[in-house]
Amino acid sequence: MVSLLRGEHDFSVGDEILSSAWRHWVSGNGPRLLLFARQQTRCEEDARDVLQEALVDAWRRSGGAVPDLALVFAGIRRRAIDFARREERRRRRDGEWLDQAFGEGWFVDGGVEHRELEAALRGIRADFAEVVVLKVWGGLTFDEVARTLGVNAATVASRYRYALRDLQEVLEGTGKAGNRKES
Repeated sequence: MVSLLRGEHDFSVGDEILSSAWRHWVSGNGPRLLLFARQQTRCEEDARDVLQEALVDAWRRSGGAVPDLALVFAGIRRRAIDFARREERRRRRDGEWLDQAFGEGWFVDGGVEHRELEAALRGIRADFAEVVVLKVWGGLTFDEVARTLGVNAATVASRYRYALRDLQEVLEGTGKAGNRKES
């Protein structure tokens, strides 16, 4: 696989080693390109992905020669826009799936829509949220969730119980949920 930015000195593309001119160019321009990519995306990981794709494309298009910096900036921008569109389509598709699977307003009991519940899931511990997603949206049993996560079923049941408690606190606005350690 291609790796231009993974490590400070890792400049390989497949089995090919980049020329010293390319290494120098990436070292000199990498920070400014990464800054631009960060401004174009929502998080560091997305910025690095977009930047790496743009650099690999520039390297391939230039035949290994040093690319035009403006074209690399344009490639980053274009990839960031494409990435954002893909993410938006994925979110919309996921929301439509929830509406189809559970019906419009599936989780309206108590005045909570599924999108609010999804946002609340981000407010609790990740391992608790993971169990809720697999159990509720994935339709798995506690045993199936346990096998999926590589933990025992009692741990899954415990996480599920704590997740429901924490979700209730987040949805009620008490704000206690994110600070818990697993019991």
